[in-house]
Amino acid sequence: MSSFDVAVIGAGAAGMMCAAVAGQRGLRVVLIDHASRLAEKIRISGGGRCNFTNRDAGPAAFLSANPAFCRSALARYTPQDFLRLLAKHRIGWHEKHRGQLFCDDSSEAIIEMLRRECEAGGVAWRMPCAVARVRCEGEAGFVLDTDHGPVRAARVVLATGGMAVPQIGATDFALRVARELGMKIIEPRPALVPLTFDAENWRAYAALAGVAQEVDIATGKGKMAGRFREDLLFTHRGLSGPAVLQISSYWQPGEPIRVDLAAGQDLADALLRAKPGSRQQIDTVLAGLMPRRLAEQWLADAGLAGKRLADLPDKALRGLGLALNEWQLVPSGTAGYKKAEVMRGGIDTRELNQQDMQARRVPGLYAIGEAVDVTGWLGGYNFQWAWASAMACALGL
Repeated sequence: MSSFDVAVIGAGAAGMMCAAVAGQRGLRVVLIDHASRLAEKIRISGGGRCNFTNRDAGPAAFLSANPAFCRSALARYTPQDFLRLLAKHRIGWHEKHRGQLFCDDSSEAIIEMLRRECEAGGVAWRMPCAVARVRCEGEAGFVLDTDHGPVRAARVVLATGGMAVPQIGATDFALRVARELGMKIIEPRPALVPLTFDAENWRAYAALAGVAQEVDIATGKGKMAGRFREDLLFTHRGLSGPAVLQISSYWQPGEPIRVDLAAGQDLADALLRAKPGSRQQIDTVLAGLMPRRLAEQWLADAGLAGKRLADLPDKALRGLGLALNEWQLVPSGTAGYKKAEVMRGGIDTRELNQQDMQARRVPGLYAIGEAVDVTGWLGGYNFQWAWASAMACALGL
C-alpha cells in the first residue's frame, strides 16, 4: 500500500493549487482524479480563455449560509497574488468589463501552469483513478479504496467540486464522503444557471429567442436579496444571459423575479415627453428605446401595435412604461446542473475551520473549492475562491 502525507482528491482548480503548494512545502502529496482529461472545467471556462479571477473578488460577492466564513481565505490570497503566479509563468491576460480577467490565449495556459507547479512540488499523480471510499482510521489517518489499489494518507483534501456540468465528469463525491463521516450539508442546487418557465405561460415570449437587452434584475428580500445590472437573453424555454445567471443564485422556487427592461430609464416619462406633436407610431418610438423585436412583441400583446404615439392617452403610456420597468414573473425552475456553471450549497462551512478548511469533527479531513458552501458571482469569483481556499488549506496541512 502506497503512503503519503496528503491525498488530494480532485485535480481541478482547487485540487491542483492545493497539491502544488503542499508539495512545495515538503509534504509527500498524491493527487487523484477519476477523469481521463485534466481540469476540464478550467479548459471550457470563459469560452476557452478561462475567466480565472475578478479584480473585485471580495466577500460581498459570495453567497453562503455562513457569509463570514470566506473572509479569511479571500483576504490571505487575493487576485493580485494569483496575477503574480501568472507573471512567474509569463502568462498574458486582459481585463474585460466588471473586473473579469481572462487569459490572452487559451485556458490551457492555466492548466499547464498548475501542472508545472505540481511537478515542482513532486506531486504524485493517480489519473484516471476512481476513489470508491474514504475510510477514517483515527490517529492512523485515512485509507482510500481506489481502483488502483488502496492508498494511505495522514490527511485527505476533498477537492472534487460540485455537481454542475456532469457531462464533463462532475459528481457529488465530496458531499457523499462528508455525509458518511457525519458532516452537515447545505442542500445543493444549480447556480449561475438559466431560468425556465411553464411552456404555456412562456409561449408569447418564445418567439423572442435570441433577443438580448441590458436590464436591472432583482429577487428576494433582506439578506437574501440580489440585484444586478447585466444583459438578459430570451431563449425558447425561458431567460438566460449574465443577468439571469447572476440572479439564479439568489432565486428561491416560487418567488418572482423583477426585471426592469429599460435598466433604470423611466419609460413612461420618455414616452410622455416624446408624445407632443409626434407623428411616429408607438412601435418606432419604443424600438428606439429597446430591441425592436421586444418592443413589437410587447405592443402586440398590449393591443397598441401600429398606433400613433400622439393618439394614445397618457394613461396607456404610463401603463406601458410601468409594465416594462416593473416586469414580474415567476420561473418554474432552472435548466439544471447540465447548464449550470456552479453548484450552490455543499459542505456546511460551520463544519470547517476557516483558517485551514479542516473538518472540526474529522481531524485530518479538509474540503476546498466548490464542494464547500461558498458560491461566487458570475465573472471569475468562483475561481478566486478555488485558489484562496486551496492556499488556506495547503498552508495549514
